[in-house]
Amino acid sequence: MKKVYACFSTDVIHDGHLNIIERAREYGQLTIGVLTDESMIKFDRFPTISFEERLNQIKSLNNVANVITQDTISYKDNLLKLKPDFVIHGDNWKYNEQASIRQEVIDILKDWNGQLIEIPYTNNEVVKHIEKVMKDKLSMPEFRRKRLKQLLKMRPIVKTIEVHSGITALIAEKTIVENNGELDQFDAMWISSLCDSTAKGKPDIELVDMSSRIQTIDDVMDVSTKPIILDGDTGGLIEHFVYNVRTLERIGVSAIIIEDKTGLKKNSLFGNDVIQTQDTIENFCNKIKAGKQAQLSDDFMIIARIESLILDKGMPDALNRAFAYVNAGADGIMIHSRKKNPDEIYEFCDKFREQDQSTPIVVVPTSYNIVTENELAMHGINIVIYANQLTRSAFPAMQNTAISILKNHRAKEVDDQLMPIKEIITLIDEL
Repeated sequence: MKKVYACFSTDVIHDGHLNIIERAREYGQLTIGVLTDESMIKFDRFPTISFEERLNQIKSLNNVANVITQDTISYKDNLLKLKPDFVIHGDNWKYNEQASIRQEVIDILKDWNGQLIEIPYTNNEVVKHIEKVMKDKLSMPEFRRKRLKQLLKMRPIVKTIEVHSGITALIAEKTIVENNGELDQFDAMWISSLCDSTAKGKPDIELVDMSSRIQTIDDVMDVSTKPIILDGDTGGLIEHFVYNVRTLERIGVSAIIIEDKTGLKKNSLFGNDVIQTQDTIENFCNKIKAGKQAQLSDDFMIIARIESLILDKGMPDALNRAFAYVNAGADGIMIHSRKKNPDEIYEFCDKFREQDQSTPIVVVPTSYNIVTENELAMHGINIVIYANQLTRSAFPAMQNTAISILKNHRAKEVDDQLMPIKEIITLIDEL
C-alpha cells in the first residue's frame, strides 16, 4: 500500500483536518506527524493542551495508521525516514510564511518520485469559530499569565519585543519570518515605561501613573495572546507596589521588572551623567518580599533589575545584590549595561551561573546590540528584550513624512514609503 504523510499542529481537530484524513484514504496508508510544542510556538500559536494530549487525540482518529512526532517545522527528517509516496496538506501554505517549507517538501519528494497533494483550505464558519475560540482562550488571564514560565522551559531564549499600543501589539503578534528553512516569531511583549510615556508625549520620570499604564496593557491584551512583561520602574512605594502586583496578576500580566533605584526616575542609559540613587539591598529585598507575599498564584513573576553596572558600582556589588534579591524571592534577575560591548554582561552571567543554575537572567542589549541571541544563550541568559526599537524606528519615519509633506505641499513624494492602508487594516481581526 502507498504511504501518505501529513503533519498537524493543532489543539482541536476540526473539519479541515478530517477532510485531509478523508482525502488521504484515497492515496494510501496515512501517517500523521504531530509537531512538538517547541516547534509549534515558532510559527503557530501557543498550545493550550499538552503535547501528549495532542498526540493521543490524533491516535484516536479513524483512518490514521501511524502517529509520530515531528521535532521541527521542516518536514525533512520525517520524510527521509518514511519516504512517503505522498504528502498531503492544505493549499494555504502556498501563500504564507510556510512557502519555503512547502518548497523543501517538493524538492525532497523528487528524490523518490513522491508527490505533494494540496487540497483547498477549509475555512467554513465552524472552522472560523474554533479558531476564534482558541485565540480567545489564549488571551484569557489565567492562560496568558503562566505562559512566560512555560516558555522559559521550552525556549533556549525567550525573544521579547517592545509594544506600546494595539497596533504595535499586532505587529509583535503576527510577524513571522523564514530564515534558513526555519520559521520564527517573537515569544513575548515588553511594555516599557519609556516607550509608553513617549507614546503619550510625556517625560520618562514615572509621570504616567499605573492607571494609565494599565490602559496601555488593556489595549495590548485586547488584540494579542502573547505573554506580557511590564517595565515597573522602581516599583514605587512598597505599600503601593503590593496592590499593583495584585492588579497585574489578576489581569494576566506574566511579570513585572523593577529596578533597584530610588527617587525621581532617570533613564539608566544616562548612567552617572545624571544623579541616580541606588536603593539599599535591605529595602529592595523588602519590596521583593512584600510583592511575592501579595500575589495569589505561582504564575506571576517579579524580576529584579540591577543597576550596579550602569552606576559603575562594580561587579562584586552587582553579584552581591543578585544573590540577595534571589534569596528575597525574586523570580529572575535583569542585569543592565550601557557599554558598547557585552563583556561585563557576560562576566556577570558567567559568575552568577557558577552559583545559581536556575534563576532566569534577563538582558536588554540596546547599547551592545552586536550580540546574537545564540551568543546570549551560551552565557546562561534566558530572556532578551528588544526594549525600544519599534518606537525608535517609527519616530523618524513619521517625522520624515511630515517634513516631506510640508516641503512639497502634497503627499505624493512619500507614497513609496507608505504601507497601503488596506494592508494595515488586514492586521486587525474582526469579531
